[in-house]
This record gives sequence, C-alpha cells and structure tokens, in this order.
Amino acid sequence: MKKFVLSTEDQSPANYSITYSELLNEAQLNAVMHTNGPALVVAGAGTGKTRTLVYRVARLVESGIDPSEILLLTFTRRASQEMLQRATQILDERCKRVEGGTFHHYCSKLLHIHASAIGYPENFTIVDVSDSMDAIHMVRSRSGFAGNKQRFPKKSTLYSIYSTSVNKQISIRDVVEDQYPQFISQIASIEKIFDDYCAYKEANFVMDFDDLLVKTRDLLAQNDEIRLKVASKNHHVLVDEYQDTNTLQTELIKLLSSVHKNVMAVGDDAQSIYSFRGADHKNMLRFPDEFAGTKVIKLEENFRSTQRILDVANRVLEEAKEKFEKKLYTNNAEGDLPGLVKAANMNDQSRFITQMILNLREQGHELNDTAILFRNGRDSFDLEVMLNQKNIPYVKYGGQKFTEASHVKDVLAHLRVFVNPKDTISWNRVLMLIDGIGPKTAEDLLIWGQGSTGDPLSPHSAPQTSEKYLIQLKALSVLFSNLKNLDGSVTEQLREVVDYYSVFCKKRFDDHPKRMKDLETFVDISGKYRSLEKLIEEVALDPIEATAIETEASQKDESPLILSTIHSAKGLEWRTVFLIQCLDGILPSGYAIEDEIQMDEEVRLLYVAVTRAKEQLFLTYPAMFQSRFGDYFSNPSRFIKDISEKLLEPWLLVEEPEAPQLGEGESGEQSALKW
Repeated sequence: MKKFVLSTEDQSPANYSITYSELLNEAQLNAVMHTNGPALVVAGAGTGKTRTLVYRVARLVESGIDPSEILLLTFTRRASQEMLQRATQILDERCKRVEGGTFHHYCSKLLHIHASAIGYPENFTIVDVSDSMDAIHMVRSRSGFAGNKQRFPKKSTLYSIYSTSVNKQISIRDVVEDQYPQFISQIASIEKIFDDYCAYKEANFVMDFDDLLVKTRDLLAQNDEIRLKVASKNHHVLVDEYQDTNTLQTELIKLLSSVHKNVMAVGDDAQSIYSFRGADHKNMLRFPDEFAGTKVIKLEENFRSTQRILDVANRVLEEAKEKFEKKLYTNNAEGDLPGLVKAANMNDQSRFITQMILNLREQGHELNDTAILFRNGRDSFDLEVMLNQKNIPYVKYGGQKFTEASHVKDVLAHLRVFVNPKDTISWNRVLMLIDGIGPKTAEDLLIWGQGSTGDPLSPHSAPQTSEKYLIQLKALSVLFSNLKNLDGSVTEQLREVVDYYSVFCKKRFDDHPKRMKDLETFVDISGKYRSLEKLIEEVALDPIEATAIETEASQKDESPLILSTIHSAKGLEWRTVFLIQCLDGILPSGYAIEDEIQMDEEVRLLYVAVTRAKEQLFLTYPAMFQSRFGDYFSNPSRFIKDISEKLLEPWLLVEEPEAPQLGEGESGEQSALKW
C-alpha cells in the first residue's frame, strides 16, 4: 500500500496574502517562517519582539493551522489581547480564535474543565496574594506558632518562602537556608504551617496562584489521557517574555507541547528582572538543552533608540556574566551622547531634572514624552516635592493596584463567599466588618456555617447570635438573598454589595467619598464580566491597575510627566528618560553586592532602564546622599563609573551667578542651576 502524506502547512510564500519579506527584517522573517520543532528567539530590547509574534500568529493561521490549536502564552492578559487584535488587523478574524492568555488564566481554564479529576468542584475560588497571606496567618494562629519567645516569620515572609519553594521547585529548607538563615531553627514549624495551609485550601476549595500551576502540572503529568487530549490540541505553543518564566512554567510548557513539540519561546535574557517572583533567566540559557533540536534566532536590530543610547546599553551588558552574546544596532540617527549628571545633593538633582523638563517643554516636548525612572518608589520623594512646587503634573507607577485596596477587597470578599460559602478567609473579612464581632465570634459563626445544620448564607439564624449584632447579620442575610434573586446580572449584583457596604466604608475610612467613587467605577466597568465567578477569577488573575479616579486630573491640564520604578517601566518607551539615584547601594542594591547571581540581575535592571530611552538619556546621582540615618558621601554606581566619556558625557552643574542688586521697583529671580 502506498502512502501519501498530506501537509497541514503550505509554506510557499507566494500563497500568502501578507508580504512578510517586505514587512520584516531577515531575523524577524526567520522566526515568523520557522516551520516545525522548537525555536528560541532571543529578542534584544526594542527589536520588534511583539511584531515578530504577531506576524508569527498570522503566518501560522495563513498556513492552514486551526487558530484554536495555536496557544499564545503571555505574562499579562492585555499583552495577548493586543497581539491577537493586531494579528486580526493584518490578516482576518480567524486570529481571534487563537487561544491566548497568561499561564495562570490558561491553567485556570484547564482546571475548571477537569476539576473532578483533581477533586475540586467547578466553582473553586482563586485567592490573590493578600488573601493567601491572610490564610497563612490564620493557619499559623490556629497552630499556636507565635513569636513571643523567639522571632517567627511574618505572614508575608512565610508566603514568600512557600511561593519561592513552589515556583523554583526546591525544598522549603533550601529556601530558608539560602534566603532566610535567621529562621533555620524554625524550619520544622515553617514546614508544618505549609502543610496546614495546603490542607486548608483543599478543605475550602480555594487555590492560590501557585496552585494553578502546580495542579495543572500534576494533572497533565499524572493523567496521560488528559495530557494527550490537551497537548494534541496545542499544534503550536508560543511563549512571550520567556526570560520571566520559572522552573514550574518550563515543566508546563514541556507538557503542553509534548505531542507536536512545536514550541517557540521569545524573550531577552538581558531583561530578566523578576527573580523575586521566582523568574529564572537561566531558563532561556537552558532552552536549547531542554528542547532538543532548538533553532536559535537572534533579533539585534533596534527600532527604538539612537545608536549612542544603544552603545551605552551594550556597554552596560558587558558587565553581565551569564548571557546570550548579542549587540544591539540601529539604522536610526546617531543622536546626542547620553549624559552622566553629578549633582551636589538630592535637592540639586531634583532642581536639574525639573529645569530640564521645563526646558524640553518649551522646545515643544509633551510632558508624557518624558519619564523619570528609579529603583525604589522612595527614590523619587525629593523630586516629587519639587515637581509640586513647580506645578508640573505627574503620575507615578509602581504602587498599589486598585484591587489590592482595602475597600475593594472588602466588596470582593462578599462576592467570594456568595459564590463559594466555604471560603473561610473571605467570610472572616465579611464578618469582622460588623460591630461587635471579633475573631472568636467570627470563628464560631464560621464553624456553625460549615456544619451540617447551618446555612452559611443565613448567618443571622446561628444559635449563638447575640442581639447586639443580630440586626447587622440579618442585613447580611438579606444581601445574599437579594444576590440570589439578581442571578445573571453582574452589575446589579455588584451594585447591591456596594450599596450594602457603603455604611461600613463611611465608618472605616476618613476618605470614604473617594473610595466610594472607586467602587462606583468598579460597578461601571463590571458589565464586561459574564458572571460573578468570572469577575472574581479575572480580577484575581489580572488585577485592575488603577481607577479613573486615581489618574484623571481634577481640572483640564496637559498629559502628565511619568514617574516609574524600573520594574514597572519594562516594555515601555519614552523620548527622554532620566534615571535617578544611580548610586552604589541603590543600583546595584546593597543586598546584591556579595551575590554574583543577584549582581547579574542588577546589571539587567540598569540595561532595562537605559533601553527605555528613544532620543535622550540622562543618568543622574547626588554626591551627597541624605537618608534617615544622616548624610554621607556617595559613590556612583559601579556599573557606570568606568564607562568611557566617549559613550557617556559628564555634565557639570554650576550655580548661576547672582544677579546685581536691583533698584527700587525692579524685580528678579533667585539663582538657578546652569550646566
């Protein structure tokens, strides 16, 4: 019998509707046209990584691959949505059917489908980091572990230990010995709390972010039938920002691509700056070994910055010990030399930046074309004072997310217990809002509600209910009854909870009018969610960054200047960038100096900051640093002090000579910085 193999992909460029060879450079085209098997695309900063992925999606769809059999994994849901929207615009509506989302979203979807296989109901609850910490604290308290006799890790430290252990796939003991040696004597207790925390989650049908990855990994690794079903559907797996993956995510990618073995990872090892979240830049370095037959493609042509900015970026990257060798270049203009600005103190640093910003504005630059970047949020405090004095509007990124705010979490807790009455942490938050109910009473009500005789959504009927809070518990029971009657209308259900909560908001917060406006905004945008379950899940997995209330100006004004931590600036770009506080002890951090691996990440952090600039770049530092411990002479970052003046031009700040004494009736301005 003769065989004839039907090709599923028509690779003839002549048959494509998109002229890929005219729209992409050679390296991008190689990535987009890659056929089968694993590929690693090492994409330097500003080299068109997203463009390459977008055209890769379009090319696969044009080749005849069923869009639903293409899996695009990203680190934010917004990124995948934008990529698929762009692919749709350059090809057609088929691209909207591509399976796109974050690792956690995709894992959540699989776990909901196969919930029975892991012993969970379909309506399990996903808890965010804050709720996870509260659960750990509750478990710790119940277990009787306290720091009265000797210091015991706080709930945030315990969460960090557990999450690091899970994501890096190393033991809790190894994490403690490496990162928290002060708690070595407490390891047995720390491990016991982790076991109790896991038991709590199992009993109450809740999962934290790490569980989504672990349980999906275990589901696929331990059940061949489900793995084959899932992996067979993933004809092609595309992974964005691969440098930010952890060990667990690498295992997942292997399982998800285990049938067709067509996996393309795109990222830049030089921009791996999230080790504190468990990310391991070595995942990129190991990729060719992990996936046999990998084709490595390097994108080195930068479309963002001038060559002189790239020269500094390339020089900075020379300091990294472990990396893929690459050198950014561009066809853009050569541009001005980046400046290295030494100020006498932090006040002069702030004066220089504000004067430069006003000068740029007079030259026609929009304020939001400029960004001031810094290592830590506190590094910009002195500058913020001066920006306010000069009436320069700005917005600052790198702070608390909207959905992490107390009033929003209070409202979400009511929704969570309605959807999953076994969610003990959310119940505790809801009950503790009520006057007269403390931890002991809340726990008694929870025990009754979880028992066989109690109806948790009718807490007023509990036999131990006191008259002093009976009326409030009845109001809570009425709220849940109303939510049942409003089933199907997410906006109306959320409105019901916000109206109920308004009384507590006014009692708890002095700035309750602003917080209520936040909640009104939440109600306004809730219509996009299909159900309460979807709202709760998506808000946990993809938190809302900020509300319009926080960012809109109180009066009409120009678009604001950008202040941002380097971590929050990753992936963005501006015409002019100032990187402030370029000091040893800040960049690199004093905590990293004795650790070669951490020092490499500090180099990458500086590289990320430098490559945000398109036309102008200034690195600034004060010679005298002020802190709460006093003033001291500082040293410029070791990463920049040896960079040649041919690459990084020194700037000298001098005071403008005092103006001559003015006669009566005349006026003048005080001395200003000159450079």
